[in-house]
Amino acid sequence: MDPVIILVEPQMGENIGMAARAMANFGVTDLRLVRPRDGWPSEKARNASGRADHVIEKTEVFETLEEAVADLEMLYATTARQRGMLKPVHHPVEAAQGMRHITNRGGKVGVLFGRERWGLNNEEIALSNVILTLPVDPDFSSLNIAQAVLIICYEWRMSGDEREAALPFSEPDLPRASKEDMVRLFEHLESALDETNFFRPPEKRSHMVQNLRNILQKGDWATQEVRTLRGVIASLQRYHERKQD
Repeated sequence: MDPVIILVEPQMGENIGMAARAMANFGVTDLRLVRPRDGWPSEKARNASGRADHVIEKTEVFETLEEAVADLEMLYATTARQRGMLKPVHHPVEAAQGMRHITNRGGKVGVLFGRERWGLNNEEIALSNVILTLPVDPDFSSLNIAQAVLIICYEWRMSGDEREAALPFSEPDLPRASKEDMVRLFEHLESALDETNFFRPPEKRSHMVQNLRNILQKGDWATQEVRTLRGVIASLQRYHERKQD
């Protein structure tokens, strides 16, 4: 299973097409778009894709990033800037090997790319598990989308030759929580904390929510673990309601 490439609010059809071409060069075919500026389908994208029609034709469009990543277990966010978030930061080689490990056991992973002019915002990066950055010259770090996509897809292709040493046992093959499961957990927890006036002062709520989401994203969550945690939250909510009565 290949990684999913997600472009957030791409501005030009030509850039989408060139990204699709870069994907096709290395056998990656799952492209998703979040609110492309000029709409979809796009003849400019098709013309720029270098006959990567098999990528263009199956491209999916989403209104929100949360919808675009809902079925993914692991999400990498690409950025050239330090964002002040306590998240793992991976080199493309390390990231590709991590993706290969997950997909080999049937998991789905995605790589998030931002807008041509200013990349991803902090809220979008907060939804990711890992930050992926390239070893570019800090004095000239700007890459266009197709270049960045090509590098990641190349490293993905190369990682196929990597083989893990044989071990007497491995981690349990449990179903992992999807991004949809995690978003529902975030919303449930934040709703419960709103009921107890946890977010004080109110103007700091957004920053506190971002910190909570970053903390929860550090875990490799099984589906059952997320269900258990949501059960704990619901139990605390019921206790709070009885106490008020």
